Amino acid sequence: MSANFTNLERGSWTTEPVHTQHDGERLIVQAQEGSDFWEETFYGFCHRNGHALLAPWDGEQAVEVSFDLNSFTELYDQAGLMLWHGEHQWIKAGVEVNDGVVHVGAVVTDQFSDWSLSPVPEWGGRIVTIRASYHQESVIIRARTDEHPWRTIRVARFAYPAHKQAGPFLCSPKRAGFEVAFTRWTYTAPDTDLHSDPPIDDETGNGA
Repeated sequence: MSANFTNLERGSWTTEPVHTQHDGERLIVQAQEGSDFWEETFYGFCHRNGHALLAPWDGEQAVEVSFDLNSFTELYDQAGLMLWHGEHQWIKAGVEVNDGVVHVGAVVTDQFSDWSLSPVPEWGGRIVTIRASYHQESVIIRARTDEHPWRTIRVARFAYPAHKQAGPFLCSPKRAGFEVAFTRWTYTAPDTDLHSDPPIDDETGNGA
């Protein structure tokens, strides 16, 4: 594929999705029904069968994943960026449907999962980019759409100097047939400051 998917050949799935398909500049992925990542907190269950396409990430560069929200219609439809150290240490950041509204948020897991989210109904149907930049044993997670500016989603501890991986993820806890069109997965320049927005790479169509 194009330079928008610079890590694709190095990536491997944590759990194979139902199918993947290259459609021009898009990678179309269908999730298994009942797929998710979650470790115990609040719900009391563990789900480790979500789909994350992971490649090595040393943290020297930021990582960005972009995807189309047009297919997000049902409860807990979700996709975004996975940061991975192991089965019990990971962060998924992205967009999911909750109570009929798309929300942007993150689940940070270190043995147990937490969950933070914020409604973004104005993002419906847009191309979303999720970005993570590593700094001093933590990650700055940001998100934007092709029509909206960067917003900071989370600053979280991710104190793993080695054996980090990153890449796109999707899950479909409630239904069969959920597909996500990923439009970009690449490394780029890291953040220069927590309070300064990173640049938008015009060569990739504003991340679309």
